[in-house]
Amino acid sequence: MQGEHKPRLTSSEFSIVWNSYQQNSFSICMLKYFLANVDDQDVKSVLEFALFISERNFDISRELLQEDNQPIPVGFTEEDVCESAPRLYSDTFYLYYLKNMAKVGLSVYGVALAASAKSEVRDFLSQAIQTSTELYNKTTNVLLSKGIFIRAPFVSTTDTIDFIDKKNYLGGFFSNRPINIIEITHIQANNETNMIGNVLLKGFAQVAKDKKVRAYCIRGAEIAKKHVEVFQSMLTKEDIQPPAASDLEVTDSTKSPFTDKLIMYQTSLLISSSISNYATASAASLRTDIATSYVRLTTENAQYAKDGVEIMIKNEWLEQPPQVTNHKGLTKG
Repeated sequence: MQGEHKPRLTSSEFSIVWNSYQQNSFSICMLKYFLANVDDQDVKSVLEFALFISERNFDISRELLQEDNQPIPVGFTEEDVCESAPRLYSDTFYLYYLKNMAKVGLSVYGVALAASAKSEVRDFLSQAIQTSTELYNKTTNVLLSKGIFIRAPFVSTTDTIDFIDKKNYLGGFFSNRPINIIEITHIQANNETNMIGNVLLKGFAQVAKDKKVRAYCIRGAEIAKKHVEVFQSMLTKEDIQPPAASDLEVTDSTKSPFTDKLIMYQTSLLISSSISNYATASAASLRTDIATSYVRLTTENAQYAKDGVEIMIKNEWLEQPPQVTNHKGLTKG
């Protein structure tokens, strides 16, 4: 009887597991620092659950790479975090950070599952989706119980169902139909993400050691603030009150809990997620002026991301993903 066939990781599966190892090693550092500086027991409980998820995902990712005889990334270690550093962010910020972390996990792991065939990888990703859902619900429940959940706007809508029959539904730059609920959904989601990003980067700017990293974080915080203003303006022009967050604070600490390498990696993840969100929002927004705004904001984010990569490369902080063998190069004499 033949032995059970154990297929190797495909290129897609390899990249998924490789990225998972990197990202979870980073998350472990962030969450351990947050746990060392938290007061509210409800928030602490959710942070502990998030750390449990990250550590389990990290271990499974490493095992999958080892079983396939693949190189293990350097990622991030205890050397990249100082848990004894003074508090930099509020407990409320932790909750919104975790909420965003869960949303990203649901998106990333969902796409990854659809690109995987190997049963062990699919089992891992299915479990990761389930725990990301649990994290989102736990975080949301705590936010709701404390009365600090940022709800999307309540609006009055028409009470009939209709089909679009006029090209002017798409609008122009000067004359537009009222905004629809799908467009509001994406505007609010991106508004909230940028509020979180602004606070995160303001904290990083306070503690980063390298001058260029510090300047980069300041620039990122300003971009996020400007994008918040753009999204809130889209709502106020429609006589919709933009939701606001409270107690998303940065302390006066200037001692860094993180290496500049980790700070730049977190910033790169933040901007990559933002670019992806804007692309989805642009595709879902039928009003020309709104879709065009997303394109403009994406261009700004893309340039910011490029400048960040250059800083990481210069400092040898950007770990190179595995590449295919250059067979042509090997055949040259």
